[in-house]
Amino acid sequence: MSGTLFIIAAASGTGKTSLVKALVESDARLGVSISHTTRAPRPGEVDGANYHFTDRESFRADVAAGQFLEHAEVFGNLYGTSKTWVEQRLADDHDVILEIDWQGAQIVRELMPHALSIFILPPSLKALAERLNSRGTDSDDVIAHRLSEAIADIGHYNEFDYLIINDDFATALTDLQAIVRAARQSHRAQSQRQAVLIRRLLSGG
Repeated sequence: MSGTLFIIAAASGTGKTSLVKALVESDARLGVSISHTTRAPRPGEVDGANYHFTDRESFRADVAAGQFLEHAEVFGNLYGTSKTWVEQRLADDHDVILEIDWQGAQIVRELMPHALSIFILPPSLKALAERLNSRGTDSDDVIAHRLSEAIADIGHYNEFDYLIINDDFATALTDLQAIVRAARQSHRAQSQRQAVLIRRLLSGG
């Protein structure tokens, strides 16, 4: 597999989804794994584009069938990543982004040790609280719970290969793009992608 698997995680409200969307739009070789979830669609979300929406019974059946690379329960909803889709994209020399939480990241790293993991941090807890409030979709109690969970999530920052601070959006996006470009020149990726060239160089042809 010459493609690179990128794991991108962050506490809720950090701006991860917006950054990933902008990153993918700037790079045709990048694709985001669309998670399966039992969560109800939010206004404007489209099945098959934002998530694969499903019911708990179907989700559990897919878990039993080994269909997921990782799966977890977050805020009472189930989320899972299609194993077949990810492996096929990587085999076809496409880079894949998994937008998952730190728990899912732990599982994926064990199964796919060559994956590169990135954790996105907010510039401050005040900024994080403001972003959660700006959504206008949750009650004060839910926001307080999400902020408490976010602090716990941030405690896992040291498990990741890279840390990006999402203070200025453009700067954070540039940092993400730099990581992707560097990963494509890694020994593992290039030795597979350029195998024919390397053989020719070594044979003197």
